Amino acid sequence: IMNIMLVSVTERTREIGIRKALGAKKRDILLQFMIESLTISGVGGIVGVIFGFIASYLMGHFMNMTVSPSINTIIISFSFSLLIGLFFGMYPANKAAGLKPIEALRYE
Repeated sequence: IMNIMLVSVTERTREIGIRKALGAKKRDILLQFMIESLTISGVGGIVGVIFGFIASYLMGHFMNMTVSPSINTIIISFSFSLLIGLFFGMYPANKAAGLKPIEALRYE
């Protein structure tokens, strides 16, 4: 997630510079990139939960066992996914929010 977000910040440096030049605050830029990071990790968490359901069903079917994932396990795994997105999205978001408008506009 951190690598994806760092590439995203690098590719959108001019956009960040334009937004800051038009009056966007550091908090606005930070929020934009944190939402993006949480969205990426949230989608990954949903995909992981779906694959977990499929894998547990298949394993239970082939082993002749009854498998029922608990709601607590699902909540913990999805929350962990969001926590990873929050933690590893913070550095790129701070990097984007800390750009000076004139330097960001000169980039490329």
